[in-house]
Amino acid sequence: MSRASSQPPLTPRFCFSTTALRDFLRLSRSTIDDSITQNLNALLTPSRSGFDPSSTSSRQSRSLSQREIDPQSCKSFKEDILFGSWQARSDVLSYCAGVATSEDPDDPDILIRQVESERDRERVVDERLDPYSARFFPREARTEILANIVRNERSVEKIVRTRTWDVIGERCGNFGERWEDALDRWRKEREGSK
Repeated sequence: MSRASSQPPLTPRFCFSTTALRDFLRLSRSTIDDSITQNLNALLTPSRSGFDPSSTSSRQSRSLSQREIDPQSCKSFKEDILFGSWQARSDVLSYCAGVATSEDPDDPDILIRQVESERDRERVVDERLDPYSARFFPREARTEILANIVRNERSVEKIVRTRTWDVIGERCGNFGERWEDALDRWRKEREGSK
């Protein structure tokens, strides 16, 4: 069974390295959420009392994916692995969102953007002669790029968590509880135990 992915050291450099940020999120999602059926199947204990030869004489009506998993195993999977992984990703996205809204004095492209901005102000455009001459695509600051990535990844995270929670609901029975409520309850219980 998969283990919760460990959170990387949170630094602005990590966030601005969008490849590292996306790799962490992709790896974390693939080990827990994308393989949720396999992780839940690993919780099943098919031979509790040993092998019964008569079990092969007839076809089983319920497939492996339909068998209900022991409630205690489901609870420990959710609390020890799933919610920990979700929390690690939430922490990374929240930290990087903070970095994206902060001032970035170390931006290596700041001088280039300033020069382009000056040139853009000085440019005289006659669109009658060249309708494409007004086209100017200023470079985005890396904080803007990071903010867009965080926004997109948060949307992806909601979709992934909803799908994962639906599978868990089918296999473990969530009794109509939303993943947001379950995660909030888990966070409060963790804070209370500290």
